[in-house]
Amino acid sequence: MSDVVREIVIAGGGTAGWLTAGVLAADHGERVRVRVVESPDVATIGVGEGTWPTMRDTLRRIGISETALFRECDAAFKQGSRFDGWRNGAAHDRYFHPFSLPHGYLDADLVAGWLDGPASRPFADTMTPQVQLCRKDKAPKQPATPEYAAVLNYAYHLDAVKLAKLLREHCTQRLGVEHVSDHIAGVASHDNGDIAALNLRERGRLGGDLFVDCTGLRALLLGEHLGVRLKDQRNVLFNDSALAVQVPYANPTAEIASQTISTAQDNGWIWDIGLPTRRGIGHVYSSAHSSDAAAEAALARYVAATGGPAELAVRQIRFEPGCRETFWRRNCVAIGLSAGFIEPLEASAIVMIELSAALLSEDFPATRADMDIVARRFNDSFAYRWKRVIEFLKLHYVLSARDQSGYWRDHRAEASVPDELRELLRLWRHRAPSHRDFPRGEEIFPSASWQYILYGMGFRPDQLTAQRDSIAAARNYFAETERMTTRLNDALPGNRALVDHVRQHGLTKI
Repeated sequence: MSDVVREIVIAGGGTAGWLTAGVLAADHGERVRVRVVESPDVATIGVGEGTWPTMRDTLRRIGISETALFRECDAAFKQGSRFDGWRNGAAHDRYFHPFSLPHGYLDADLVAGWLDGPASRPFADTMTPQVQLCRKDKAPKQPATPEYAAVLNYAYHLDAVKLAKLLREHCTQRLGVEHVSDHIAGVASHDNGDIAALNLRERGRLGGDLFVDCTGLRALLLGEHLGVRLKDQRNVLFNDSALAVQVPYANPTAEIASQTISTAQDNGWIWDIGLPTRRGIGHVYSSAHSSDAAAEAALARYVAATGGPAELAVRQIRFEPGCRETFWRRNCVAIGLSAGFIEPLEASAIVMIELSAALLSEDFPATRADMDIVARRFNDSFAYRWKRVIEFLKLHYVLSARDQSGYWRDHRAEASVPDELRELLRLWRHRAPSHRDFPRGEEIFPSASWQYILYGMGFRPDQLTAQRDSIAAARNYFAETERMTTRLNDALPGNRALVDHVRQHGLTKI
């Protein structure tokens, strides 16, 4: 076994495998050889259709053009999430989590300024033009805006299967990644416990220095072979099932929603993602609170109420909400579903892939001796990130006043709320969420995101103290936001219009 790390074997393709391969190959070039083993017998789950703005940097990093993404992946622009019915289920129960930071973020006490204003003014509407523009299905940029540049912060909705195909073609044709189409029949180890090779059904033994487990929920390498257990989170977040459908537009020229729509149900919630050619819709629910038949009936009612067909080709997905006890053991690191999955809310799965691939590449171990140090740092980083994801998702549930079922009441039960989240909620009774609460770099959800959910869900602090000049400064930012909204509404095209332009004419490269 060579001490120098040169041979990287990625077990599993899909979004996780090919994104990781792309980042490693783009960053390390001829220094390492990257091979992706993709079984012809295993289908990609393919329902992760929402991304975070980080995807723009990731695709640019590995050299894929934004124009190609729109042409090949049925992509549309995403500017955040809309939550319907989460507060109490009333007719006008709706709030937004936009991708743009509040205008004046960190420069004024915006929360105090908002609380000092009209009680009817929604928090996110006050902070950024993005909410009003999403309501009108506007795009986040103009046709003349270069690739990956933005007027308003944005990500994508896309076909995950097509994304994996685009990544595979780019990695193999442009970045020198070797694609091994074969089924993993077993795993062989060195005497010291390191993985020595994958035993493939057709090719036989495939050795490597570093193995990346992208085998999905099965976690064939880290979980089954190395014995790293999954830490079950069903005591915090109950959802463990999903029903997914693809729904054609009744009108093919209908506008494309500029945000993911998440609609609360009695025992879960429904996602609705607009692509140029169809909508991806799914019902996420807890099998402990709902039968499959009841969940499918709720999904059918939603699809019918939003203009979809009566006949649905429903795909069922089961998952265990949780993450691994450790993410890197010996010479194997798990990325993607093999590392963990909680639920689709807030599209955290793909961004965790991006962050994992980036940290692996930026802290890449030159030798096996370095690997233990890098692994310890990696595990520390992602233990923190998974904890934050779990707390952030729980925030959506614990603040709800819905009382239609035990599902929502159980989510509010004190025993189901993580200790640190409970402490933060206590502190936020007297001050707003701030960067001091989230001290690490590259937080998935900055303090502004916590504010959008906290105040969108109707949370009101008992008392906030602020200087009058700070409130005055906040009001000036709010006035600027209103003027920006008017300007951008006139200047920005609709989501579908810009998507059509990109597919026909492309975007200018920076």
